[in-house]
Amino acid sequence: MTPPGTHALQVPDDAGTQRVDRYVADVTGLSRSHVQKLISLGHLTSDGLPLKANTVIGPGTALQLVVPEPEKLDLAPAPEIPVIVIYEDEDLLIVDKPAGLVVHPSAGHSGGTLVNALLAHGDADTFGGIAGVQRPGIVHRLDRDTSGLLMVARTDAAQHSLMAQLKARRVKKTYLALVFGEVSAEVGRIEAPIGRDPRHRTKMGVVPDGRASTTGYRVKQRFSGWTLLELDLVTGRTHQIRVHLEAIGHPVAGDPVYGTGTSRKGPRAVGGAAPLARLFLHAWRLQLTSPTGGQLIRAEAPLPVELEAVLETLRVGGSAALSSAEGRR
Repeated sequence: MTPPGTHALQVPDDAGTQRVDRYVADVTGLSRSHVQKLISLGHLTSDGLPLKANTVIGPGTALQLVVPEPEKLDLAPAPEIPVIVIYEDEDLLIVDKPAGLVVHPSAGHSGGTLVNALLAHGDADTFGGIAGVQRPGIVHRLDRDTSGLLMVARTDAAQHSLMAQLKARRVKKTYLALVFGEVSAEVGRIEAPIGRDPRHRTKMGVVPDGRASTTGYRVKQRFSGWTLLELDLVTGRTHQIRVHLEAIGHPVAGDPVYGTGTSRKGPRAVGGAAPLARLFLHAWRLQLTSPTGGQLIRAEAPLPVELEAVLETLRVGGSAALSSAEGRR
């Protein structure tokens, strides 16, 4: 871990060229977003000159990084927001985040976030701080409209370990999504680069110069006009599952950004059932290694009742609700 102070860093002679923000994040254990903030404040220099986050550095480059003392956390606890804890030990919490809840404060969301709720269960020192003052304990994120499992680190060491596991793709994250249409293959893998959509800058898209992105999927259950998928998030790009599924013609039900027409509305409600009022995407399972004990940790969060109700409507509505295994018998 990298404590507050001034730190001299030097790129090894056998290293390749790379962006300076990525290099500093790798060697210090600080999150890349935190490193980028330090760079924007002029705290990373080479030969006395401040660098930009996208500066490319090579072997032998000498760097000086200033890590200031932590800022005082100015976030109000929100005890009125429930925190559903699925797993807990001395290193971490795994919580079940509801749809509609933002993970951490940002522009436009200064309060009412999961972080505010967590602070009602302990002070700022209860959680790891290497992701920055606005993100105590946060290791990864879920979109506001996505529900499900999220890891929260209780110490800097645990936060560093979990971030390293994510970067090395040793955390297995499995999602459930109801998608528009009947997916033909029982098992598939989507490999398509994701970046900012050049036509709609508020959206992501599959673009030639995007970052390499991989999503695996398996058919879990089939319905007339809809398919329930299990999805393995191999990489973790912004809106990755939503973008990849839209790209293959099967957008996620209830997606207001990447869906259109029927897919955006979701399955037709019948028999007085409530229509789908949110994105049908749920972070269902997590598998990781304990930061200190080394044992395997598995956690699962059942589908929220509003999503289970949609599936029940499809079943009762006379759809062919065959699981992928049953459909092959």
